[in-house]
Amino acid sequence: MTSITPPKRRGWLGSPLQRNEALEGYLWISPWVIGFLLFALGPIIASAYLSFTQYKIAGSPVWIGLANYREAFFVDKQFWSSLSRTGYYSIALVTLGLSGSLIAAILLNQEIKGRAFYRALYYLPSLTPVVALALLWRWLLQPQVGLVNFLLSKVGVDGPGWLADSNWAIPALVVVGLWASIGGGRMIIFLAGLQGVPKELYESAQIDGANAIQRFLRITLPMISPVIFFNLILGVIGSFSVFSIAFIATEGGPNYATWFYMLHLYYNAFSYFQMGYASALAWIFFVIIFILSFIQIKLSNRWVYYEFS
Repeated sequence: MTSITPPKRRGWLGSPLQRNEALEGYLWISPWVIGFLLFALGPIIASAYLSFTQYKIAGSPVWIGLANYREAFFVDKQFWSSLSRTGYYSIALVTLGLSGSLIAAILLNQEIKGRAFYRALYYLPSLTPVVALALLWRWLLQPQVGLVNFLLSKVGVDGPGWLADSNWAIPALVVVGLWASIGGGRMIIFLAGLQGVPKELYESAQIDGANAIQRFLRITLPMISPVIFFNLILGVIGSFSVFSIAFIATEGGPNYATWFYMLHLYYNAFSYFQMGYASALAWIFFVIIFILSFIQIKLSNRWVYYEFS
């Protein structure tokens, strides 16, 4: 009777080739890991501890338990209002931004003459540094001498106060955000998703009599739904983190009209030097973003289509 010798079991690290590949991978990611351990993990742990303390830079942290969180939810008048302003800004920017970027990507995906030029033209505003962007639009939207109101006056329209008006300040910042983001990275991602849709699907649908709107609703949207979901997640996180453009253009005004959550956190930390309370605000913000992302991921199962799932 012939016996069969079982193959030698490999160690838990696999073959020498697998070990070398794993080692090479660890070496490639080691700069990021080292940087995270040295410059990110420490501040994260420190902020978690400081959120339970009363701490100003000049003194030592004093443990106060959940007092900072109670103050945020029940005492601080600007906590809920800044959060609502941020939510208003986020909903407007994400809704209009996703729609605008998708429309721009669809237009720039057509076989038209000079397509590369138009793509570059749409992308250029996203390269503007945020400081220059805020200063430029603060001048353009200046109520008395700004170019926007000057052009509106030429057609008989009395322009609003824009950034100087409490009712128009957030819509004005949304316009600025849209100008800088519609043709940016989000549009590029949409373009990549559109180019990944098989042309055979469009041809088959056209043969079956589907018009352009039906092809868009039945083919394009389902096929690029993972891309829409990806841009949605990043858009919500980015819009809730709005800080620089409001800080430079309005400094939270007028009359707290653009006092967003991150501005509230910043001023508590670096103007009022309430580092413990600011750390608590940062962890509350983390929980909010985590919950919003978790809800979006759960709801994505109902509308995101993965071809190979």
